[in-house]
Amino acid sequence: MQTRTITIDPITRLEGHGKIDIFLDAQGEVERAYFQVPELRGFETFSIGRPAEDMPQITSRICGVCPTAHHMAGTKALDDLYKVEAPPTGRKIRELVYNTFMLEDHALHVYILGGPDFIVGPDAPKALRNVVGVIQKVGVDVGKKVISMRRRLRDLISYFGGKVIHPVLGLPGGVSKGLNPDNLAGFKQLAEDGVEFAQFTLQVFKDIVLKNPEYVKLITSDTYTHKTYYMGMVDENNRVNFYDGKIRVVDPSGKEYAKFPAQKYLDYVAEHVEPWSYVKFCYLKPLGWKGFIDGPESSIYSVAPLARLNAADGMATPQAQKAYEEYFATLGGKPVHFTLANHWARVIEMLQAAERIRELVNDPEITGKTIRTIPTATPTVGIGVVEAPRGTLFHHYETDEKGLIKKANLIVATQGNSARMAMGVEKSAKGLIHAGKVDDGLLNMIEMAFRAYDPCHGCATHSLPGEMPLIVSIRDVSGQVVQEIRR
Repeated sequence: MQTRTITIDPITRLEGHGKIDIFLDAQGEVERAYFQVPELRGFETFSIGRPAEDMPQITSRICGVCPTAHHMAGTKALDDLYKVEAPPTGRKIRELVYNTFMLEDHALHVYILGGPDFIVGPDAPKALRNVVGVIQKVGVDVGKKVISMRRRLRDLISYFGGKVIHPVLGLPGGVSKGLNPDNLAGFKQLAEDGVEFAQFTLQVFKDIVLKNPEYVKLITSDTYTHKTYYMGMVDENNRVNFYDGKIRVVDPSGKEYAKFPAQKYLDYVAEHVEPWSYVKFCYLKPLGWKGFIDGPESSIYSVAPLARLNAADGMATPQAQKAYEEYFATLGGKPVHFTLANHWARVIEMLQAAERIRELVNDPEITGKTIRTIPTATPTVGIGVVEAPRGTLFHHYETDEKGLIKKANLIVATQGNSARMAMGVEKSAKGLIHAGKVDDGLLNMIEMAFRAYDPCHGCATHSLPGEMPLIVSIRDVSGQVVQEIRR
């Protein structure tokens, strides 16, 4: 009898947990495919009653890969909560640390998580689709270069934040530590090396991916194409900014749909719930939930590198801008709807982050002594936003007059991509599986539909701690529910 269900469990090379269930019909064609995330986090609930100043440290514990994103979004929410602005030096130190984090975190995905699908190959043996296989392909010296650069970048974060995994840098109105001028020369050298590393990575991508016609065909194939809205943060010139700016949304044709400050996010962002996953699916609130569809009638939006480049009019640094122009010229203009083009966009963002680090360490104000403005306002509501490597991240806190949390709401980056990922997994499964024939390489190519977003499902799932709600649906051979068991 032909297998009617294919399960990929666990899915691999991402942050968090998940599985894919693929259901076949009698002819072995895909009827449905579900991208399920079974884990829960309770941060929004057990933050209640805690001092707001603790939030940048509490929320950084959501994820060990992207703690700096939560830390910085939480810090900016505290600025808004206490109606205080960081002085120029404090702001620039924050931005220096944040761009350093973006560079090293993107490098993690390029070389270790998503990159092996191209560097080693999508259908290579799974024992080689990892950092070991990458080093075998590009050489030990390149592997050492990647590891050394990420370590040095993380050392900069540790210098300011005390530690890299859960930094303690951000305070309402500024930062906890300044830059000693005696250490400036070392940071300037690191910045130059960071730019060289990003340029090197871009060349690696061109040599291994763009010069391979089969890879280019895969990237631009309909199997990995979805036409959705796109969201990203931009500066006053509509150029990509990771640390600060307004949120810009463009429609599937690339036309601006909305542009708003973080404080207006609830006017535009809403969440939809499905019974088969603990991840919530974000959509554009004014349009209403239209289902898992793309095109002009969709209300689904995407975030992360592909979306940021689509939502912006350009990059904010010169070398990144050149790479941005080449990217769109090669892929047929704006917007780019190819999910796998996220990988190329990510490398372009590495270049902007590195160039911005260089700008900041050469800014005379970076060694200033005034690094914090002490807040005096009574707290009520604070909302902060940054662009996490995985996309737009909102933190929203409400407190009593003593600054104790009454309500916390987090809209994390992976939620912004959750609907598009679910659509991508199903579309790739339908495009790749025929007559019930599957192999390990083909199943990995289905995983590539979500892996391109560098998702963090530990961040994206939030619910009450304690007993996990559970619904078990039992279906007959025709798919009809014959019994439902609830806890």
